[in-house]
Amino acid sequence: MLVLLFAAGLLAPWLGLQSPTEINFADKLQPPSAAHWFGTGVLGHDLFAQVIYGARTSLLIGVGVVTISTFIGVPMGLVAGYAGGWLDSLLMRVSDVFLAFPPMLLPILMVALLGPGLENAMAAVAVSWFPWYARIARAAALGVKNENFITSARAFGAGHARILARHVLPNCLTPIIVQASLDFGYAILATASLSFIGLGAQPPTLEWGLMIASGRSVFLEYWWTATFPGLAIFVTVLAANLLGDGVKDALDPKFTGRGS
Repeated sequence: MLVLLFAAGLLAPWLGLQSPTEINFADKLQPPSAAHWFGTGVLGHDLFAQVIYGARTSLLIGVGVVTISTFIGVPMGLVAGYAGGWLDSLLMRVSDVFLAFPPMLLPILMVALLGPGLENAMAAVAVSWFPWYARIARAAALGVKNENFITSARAFGAGHARILARHVLPNCLTPIIVQASLDFGYAILATASLSFIGLGAQPPTLEWGLMIASGRSVFLEYWWTATFPGLAIFVTVLAANLLGDGVKDALDPKFTGRGS
């Protein structure tokens, strides 16, 4: 499902779709039909074209948020777990400050301060999630920093940065990859939530949460205006969760296989 979504988003300009931004008041709020598979919106936009083009934005959000979170959290957690002592305590207390906020409250506060916009929404969600990656990386680093291969690297004169990059990080990747694959869908959902309340993507950006927000005022009479963008989010989050479960089963050494 994710491969199809990525392919549809990347190939959208070459799929022969109707213009997702063309305003046509003569065709506004038309129900699903052969001419408009998902119907049309309040301005006559073809919703099928908008959902496909919106996949480009929403999938980029998932990749962007997870990437920013890992680039902030993983180095912090590796350094904390490897160094220990006061540096470990300091870095973990910093992450605890961010963990103290409810999941969506901190992004809302940050976007309110920075101003609404897709980039600010992505950054806000990423900043609120990086402590989880810091915690995962720290736990993994604590588990390997006293292993014999780390001691051998120190004996051969390897510096701390080299040990972290060449020996500790590769042995911490499994839980990080699993968490990232699970968070991909939730990143899309969280950013869509910000767009729905007007703090995320702004017109004319094509983004699923913003599409739901634009159709909510007429949803009771014209159900398709918000249903199909909502289904797109549902399918993407479901696919990401299934992928995350599959990655966990494949990489978890304690997994014994099906039917055991």
